[in-house]
Amino acid sequence: MQKQVEYGQAIKTKYPEQVVIAIAKDKNGRANPITLGWTMIVSGTPPMMAIAVASGHYSIETIRHSKCFTVAYPSSHMADAALFFGSKSGRDIDKFAEFDCKTESAKAVDSVLLADAVANFECTLESETPAGDHIIFVGQIVASHINTEPKKRLYITGPGHKLDSVS
Repeated sequence: MQKQVEYGQAIKTKYPEQVVIAIAKDKNGRANPITLGWTMIVSGTPPMMAIAVASGHYSIETIRHSKCFTVAYPSSHMADAALFFGSKSGRDIDKFAEFDCKTESAKAVDSVLLADAVANFECTLESETPAGDHIIFVGQIVASHINTEPKKRLYITGPGHKLDSVS
């Protein structure tokens, strides 16, 4: 049996929710990571992913400029990085200079991979769609990477940016 409640109450039941870190370079060639909770696979053939970025975020400019981005599934050991990348603006600071996070060069697009992530996906920008207070970017996956060491994936486990692995 279902009971009708306000949206704010019902949406809290969505946890755990996946978390990703998307990265795109700005016009100065600086890689800008952003932590996102809203992402999904949108096609198997060709492989495509979508990310939702809040309107006004600097990452919108970087993705539009570079026409590509990487999506990393952070490991559970990357919670501090995920919180930092999601709470600071790349418009104001160089996030990778301010927070020590090991990166590797992407192979197929002009971006970077997160070395400690569970997986990284290199995407070329295929489309963007306004969706309320967010922009949805769809990218075609042109290269995929997995970590050579087993790692647990990081999830949002509750409201207030609570992060942890899920058993």
